[in-house]
Amino acid sequence: MDGVLVREEDPIPGAKEFIAALREADVPFLVLTNNSIFTPRDLRVRLLRSSGIDVPEQSIWTSALATAQFLDDQRPGGSAYVVGETGLTAAVHDIGYVMTDQDPDYVVLGETRTYSFEAITRAIRLINDGARFIATNPDPSGPSAQGMLPATGSVAALISTATGRQPYFIGKPNPLMMRSALNRLEAHSETTVMIGDRMDTDIISGLEAGMRTILVATGATERHQVQEFPYRPTRVVDSIADVVAMVTAMELPEDDDAI
Repeated sequence: MDGVLVREEDPIPGAKEFIAALREADVPFLVLTNNSIFTPRDLRVRLLRSSGIDVPEQSIWTSALATAQFLDDQRPGGSAYVVGETGLTAAVHDIGYVMTDQDPDYVVLGETRTYSFEAITRAIRLINDGARFIATNPDPSGPSAQGMLPATGSVAALISTATGRQPYFIGKPNPLMMRSALNRLEAHSETTVMIGDRMDTDIISGLEAGMRTILVATGATERHQVQEFPYRPTRVVDSIADVVAMVTAMELPEDDDAI
C-alpha cells in the first residue's frame, strides 16, 4: 500500500486507475500492508476519503490478519497478551483468542503510536515466564507527517535485548504472509504478481513465494539501489501507472534486461 498506492495520505498518480482496472477486469487482488494499527474497514475508509481509491474491505490483507491466522493455525483457542491497536486486537479477538496478561500462550507485539513502558515491561516479564514471542512485522521505523517513528521492529529489539528471546515475525518479508495472501485469493504463485516499493521486504517476499515481482520507484527503494541487492525483481517501473497497461492486456511481466 504505502509507496505503491499512496505516500502517507496522498495518492500516487495512477493508483486509482490501477485499482479500477483490476476491478473492471475482474482480476483477484489484495492490497498488503505491514501496518497492524488499522482494521481493513478502517483502511478502506481512509483510502477512499483521503485518496479516492476504492478498495473493497475484503481485498485488504494486513500483518495483523496474517498474524491472527498464524495463531489460529498453530494453537486454536489460545490466549495472548497483545501490545497493539485495534487492527491487531480485533484480528486476535475474531479468531476466538482470550486476551490476558495472566499466563498467556503468546505475547503478540504490533504497531502502535502509544507504546507504554508498563505494557512493554509486562511483555518482557511474560516472555521471561515462558510466553512465546510473536511480532507482526520487523519494520524498524515508519513514516508520519512529523517525521520518522519507531515501529514494531525497534520495540521488538528492545524486548529481545531484555529477554534474550527473538520474536517470530509474521509480516513481510516472511513469505508466510505471501502464502496466506495467495490462499486467501485461491491463487497460484505462477500466475500472481507481487508489486512493491521495497526490495528488502516486498520483492524478496514475493520472490521467495515463487511470484513474479514488480518494483515501483515511488517509495523506499530507488532505481539505482536495485543493483545493490543479490536478487532482482522481474521488472522495475517508474510508478503504478506503468502497470495499468499490463492489467488491461492481461499479461504477466517478463524479465527486464534493462535493470
